[in-house]
Amino acid sequence: MLKKSLLGLLVATGIATCVAVGAMAQSPKSGGIANVIIQPEPPGLMLAMLQNGPVQMVAGNIYEGLLRYSPKLEPLPGLAESWTITDEGKTYTFKLVKNASWHDGKPFTAADVLFTVEFIKQTNPRARANLAQVESVSAPDAHTVVFKLKQAFGPFLGIFEVGSMPMVPKHIYDGIDWKTAPANNTPIGTGPYMFKEWQKGSFIKLVKNPNYHVKGKPYLDEIYWHIIPDAAARAVAFETGKVDILPGGSVENFDVPRLSKLKNVCVTGKGWEYFGPLAWMWLNNRQGPTANKLFRQAVMYAVDRDFAKNVVWNGLGEVAVGPISSSTRFFDKSLAKYKYDPAKAKALLKEAGYKGEKVRFMPLPYGETWARWGEAVRQNLQDVGINLEVVATDVPGYNQKLGEWDYDIGFSYLYQYGDPALGVGRSYVSSNIAKGSPFNNVEGYSNPEVDRLFAEAAVAFPDAKRQELYNQVMKILIDEVPVAWLLELEFPTIYRCNVKDLVTTGIGVNDGFRDAWIDK
Repeated sequence: MLKKSLLGLLVATGIATCVAVGAMAQSPKSGGIANVIIQPEPPGLMLAMLQNGPVQMVAGNIYEGLLRYSPKLEPLPGLAESWTITDEGKTYTFKLVKNASWHDGKPFTAADVLFTVEFIKQTNPRARANLAQVESVSAPDAHTVVFKLKQAFGPFLGIFEVGSMPMVPKHIYDGIDWKTAPANNTPIGTGPYMFKEWQKGSFIKLVKNPNYHVKGKPYLDEIYWHIIPDAAARAVAFETGKVDILPGGSVENFDVPRLSKLKNVCVTGKGWEYFGPLAWMWLNNRQGPTANKLFRQAVMYAVDRDFAKNVVWNGLGEVAVGPISSSTRFFDKSLAKYKYDPAKAKALLKEAGYKGEKVRFMPLPYGETWARWGEAVRQNLQDVGINLEVVATDVPGYNQKLGEWDYDIGFSYLYQYGDPALGVGRSYVSSNIAKGSPFNNVEGYSNPEVDRLFAEAAVAFPDAKRQELYNQVMKILIDEVPVAWLLELEFPTIYRCNVKDLVTTGIGVNDGFRDAWIDK
């Protein structure tokens, strides 16, 4: 269902919405070209190495995971056609599809899965944390993979989505320096679409995989991902018919009602259920004023998050309570603590002994809405006496500065993946502090009690016990403010109504082109 805020916005403005899956089923038609906006231009497309949202949106149609997930987050077949759970939840056996091949024609086998598990431990901090539960991985034959866990881990089936664990071709990456591999620029997956061309600053072109392992799919011949830096120009491109699909975040929020009124235009808030995107500001806990808990609490009181929701985001989303989003399991609204209170912020800054030291502030370079939000927050912080130096970056520079811990305050948003054990704990446990990635424990927060609680909550039984443990760890984090939580984000997707079955899973456009077709 559409979230209440989006539904209210559409009703209030008299916009008629289309239902993503109609009451009367239609037979898909083959052929056609999808013209889509990607914003901003991704820094690369090797999905096992880069986890930025725009990377996942494009490359999620090139690569595949063992599983896909429904909007209710139920596991669906992907490169694994079936799976069984035995040994009291400690052994997971996956049967792989037998007709899948890489885009260069080489067969996909269990050896690729084993290689991917080891590869991704080096490149993806979230996957590395999730795989810490695994005792061993084996391949009894070319189409069977067995994961044996150290102990039962209920969320384990949730780690095999394409963005979390995209399969990596062993025959291309084995034995070479993966950081400089030529295939990083020409990605090779098993997915429904193959990489064809990338004209930097203009477009990324994907073409139909004629040997895709799902019979009859995909339906489209080509996908053009258009790179248009200016938000107004992106809106015009949709109005004039140059593009047909505006994924979440493609245009300014104030343009959503206007564009949705156009003829043959549909809008949906579906396709983000698995992600639960939560925006926050990284606060460097290692050094400078942000290393002081009182200073970090002052930041929470200084930022007007209701203004951000109602003005910058035009009513889309919800003010964040803390580390767990309301769309993620084990959320507890009663833990809310911070409201906009500049006087309280000033008092805390004084108590912290802040003397006006310079604080480097890095906005997120994802377009005008984020730039405007950065300006609003900059003004909030300056109003309470924080001396800010704005550091402007492009996306690669942003990734590098965060990954190298070269910042004081930095905007971001991260996905939660339906369960705190999969997408929340990774940002706060000390074992996930490692230079080189902008999506692990970037802030450098370390608390042994938090480490213990996250570890116990991940494997606790029953759910009531997990809830109790997560509430304990949330109380600690909300008090210590390792990062400054801002908003639970909502990203409506706008598209021509004759584009069918675009959003069929819990990650929407990120893997939706396997099923999408155009009614001509």
